[in-house]
Amino acid sequence: MANGGPVEHGFPHLETVRAAVTALYRRLSCDTVRTFSASVAPADVAFCDTDDLYLGAQRVAHELVRHYRLPDARMIVSFREMTHAASVELAAGPEYFIELNDRFRAHRRDIGAALAHEVMHVYLHRLDLSFAGLRDNEILTDTATTYLGAGWLLLDAYREDSASSQKLGYLTPEEFGYVLAKRALVFGEDPSVWFTSAQAYTAYVKGMARARRDEQQPPLTGAGWAGRRRYARDRRHAQDPHGAAALPVDGPYSFTPGGRGPLRVSFPCPTCHQRIRVPVRGRVRARCGLCRTVLECDT
Repeated sequence: MANGGPVEHGFPHLETVRAAVTALYRRLSCDTVRTFSASVAPADVAFCDTDDLYLGAQRVAHELVRHYRLPDARMIVSFREMTHAASVELAAGPEYFIELNDRFRAHRRDIGAALAHEVMHVYLHRLDLSFAGLRDNEILTDTATTYLGAGWLLLDAYREDSASSQKLGYLTPEEFGYVLAKRALVFGEDPSVWFTSAQAYTAYVKGMARARRDEQQPPLTGAGWAGRRRYARDRRHAQDPHGAAALPVDGPYSFTPGGRGPLRVSFPCPTCHQRIRVPVRGRVRARCGLCRTVLECDT
């Protein structure tokens, strides 16, 4: 939690974020991910200053439990002085104890954001889905919270001016915007109408621009002129037995010798980021086996 300190910007964790989206689709399945097509409604997690602190926190936690479909989980919320925004005790359940930073006593509208992240920890714990290392696992939690419909709260909690700043979560504001944009492109949702923070809207716009770039990488037909020209050059080199070696597999695309068959190109799905492998033979329509997105390609 950045509280008055510097806020990191940009996309430093983008590869981990993309890996988290892929992991969600693999663990949940495309059908289950699509059941989260509706985000948490602002009215369901609204918190007024006149609300009782503890009853209000329990109510918001219950709404998030309902959203994540954890019917047999009960969240016990308390407040104490701590460095981080919140923490949760992960046990066998059905009761889970969540502690929130004391500062939320005076910043009640952000309680939903903190609880969204902590209840997602419970959800992932029950799925037995985690990444190695604290940093990567927290990025997974932020990404899952956002992609499954509650992370707009975390981005909306971001506020920054010349005198103060606040940001919750491990992702940068632009990375939260990126994941929100990826979700919006899949479900046709516009989360920007729920933002109360002008800085959150700006971060979302930047995230959407980055997400759109995923759909504009060759061999997808949405690639621009420069990308298509670069792809054609790399394809010629790959087809030349005396040419340069194939591009690295962690690039935007890579070519694989086909042996007796045709040359193949591998590239990440712009929706779930699982790599797709198709033959190099001009116009090809590919279907991602993980998220079922149909992709128009010019290989």
